[in-house]
Amino acid sequence: MTWIENLLFTPSSVAHTVLLYAFVIAAGVYLGKMKIFGISLGVTFVLFVGLLAGHFGFVGEANIMHFMQEFGLILFVYSIGLQVGPGFFSSFKKGGMTLNLLATGIVLLNVAVACTIYFLANGRVEMPIMVGILSGAVTNTPGLGAAQQTLAQLHFDGKLDVVPEIASGYAAAYPLGVLGIILSMLIIRAIFKVKLDKESRQIEEETAASVLKPHLVTYKVENQLIFGKPLDELMKLIDRNFVISRIKKSNNEVIIPQSSTIIEQGDLLLIVLSIQDEDALKAFIGSTVEMDWEAIHAPVVSRRILVTKSEFNGRTIGSLRLPMGYRLNATRVNRAGVDLLANPNLTLQMGDRLTVVGKLEDINRLAERLGNSMKRLNEPNMITLFVGIFLGIILGSIPLAIPGMSSSMKLGLAGGPLVVAILIGRFGYKMKLVTYTSTSASLMLREIGICLFLASVGITAGGTFAETVFSGDGLLWVLWGFLITIIPLLIIGSIARGYYKINYFTLIGLIAGSNTDPPALAYANKTTSTDAPAVAYSTVYPLTMFLRVLTAQLLILLFC
Repeated sequence: MTWIENLLFTPSSVAHTVLLYAFVIAAGVYLGKMKIFGISLGVTFVLFVGLLAGHFGFVGEANIMHFMQEFGLILFVYSIGLQVGPGFFSSFKKGGMTLNLLATGIVLLNVAVACTIYFLANGRVEMPIMVGILSGAVTNTPGLGAAQQTLAQLHFDGKLDVVPEIASGYAAAYPLGVLGIILSMLIIRAIFKVKLDKESRQIEEETAASVLKPHLVTYKVENQLIFGKPLDELMKLIDRNFVISRIKKSNNEVIIPQSSTIIEQGDLLLIVLSIQDEDALKAFIGSTVEMDWEAIHAPVVSRRILVTKSEFNGRTIGSLRLPMGYRLNATRVNRAGVDLLANPNLTLQMGDRLTVVGKLEDINRLAERLGNSMKRLNEPNMITLFVGIFLGIILGSIPLAIPGMSSSMKLGLAGGPLVVAILIGRFGYKMKLVTYTSTSASLMLREIGICLFLASVGITAGGTFAETVFSGDGLLWVLWGFLITIIPLLIIGSIARGYYKINYFTLIGLIAGSNTDPPALAYANKTTSTDAPAVAYSTVYPLTMFLRVLTAQLLILLFC
């Protein structure tokens, strides 16, 4: 039975290390699904199982564990960057600017509270440990990873004798960090006497007023001023975003409109437009009529084509020359479940579903050209993944000199891949990089990465965790973490609600997003049937994630 003993208790064995990781991750994910007072910690429970395993002496081969930790962190932040990249820059527009400024205020106040506690403690806690507490209090794992990277670099440069084990502070502060985020939501609701029904109605009214989804309307041409005019002239006269899908002439012939098509009295136009523009076009063209276009026996049909060939990634719809080359008209583009108007200047991306109207044989010709193969989408784009990681590591290794600091700052293995992934997610198509990843593949990549990282951190820190936390100032760390969590949220939350009059459901999404905390978002989503919390969360998440990684490194460099 020696082989069992070697497998379970020989740290230098690769099999032992992999077995340990498999047990810690499996048990952590399973336990993380359990709910306490309706809240689950999710994949973060892997950290606590790792701490328990490390406490009882189960460790792996040091070099393998170090590689697992760093590579897991890279996979995690890179997959996040690709996910948020397309909406990163647009999140600063209009109302998103206010939300991002408030989220930035929360981040800066978190840092300010942590620094205040550090100085008031008067040497009772080292700054690296305080950064760990801060990362746990705001439930931000990449910030912890960035701080560990910076400490390792300082140790490598000879600026530190030993690398402090900051994961203990993270683990001590994390549980109350999650509870503190949710508690702040409840306190703000009580202070401002929020009525959930009223907030829901407000969100629904705002959504109805600002909806930009494509809307189908049939118009009858009755305005004498446009009789006999070609379609391209009509498009210039009406300063609105719309697409004419089909035209039924007075002789009952259904045609696909082209720029030279003449508009005549009594023509029926099927138009795809935003609902806000319906009355404007009605005043210019004529009355609306009810008509079932699908019931008309005509050679014209409507089909959706899946864009799966990489050469069309980044091409505009206008460049396809559909009316001239295929006698087809594009009306809508479905991207990630959202319908968009098929404007000629709209840029196509892999995975888009293009709705076109025309004869079936012409549609089939276009489908063959664009790919229209779900199997092709299921194939992973490994080139983009590893090109991005390659560039991210290079960017993260570039030293950035900051006046007054003895050491230069680096984005590191957390910040570098994150920045590159955001840029590739937004502009990758211009470099012919296919950034499309199926939802399940993206989630799998992200979860594997975070599980490897948390398991590594937990196992490594487990040996000294109990002694550090329970016999030292561990309970103080818990209290400090709670203060770091709740003070900034109550201050900024009160400003957002009292001064900016932000809807409560948007506000709790902002609170969850500013702490990059999925359990808090899940709780927020349960309070309403609208998607307002998720929208606010995704609006502030990219900038907040970047700031959490950056501030964690700056604190280490400034004080260490």
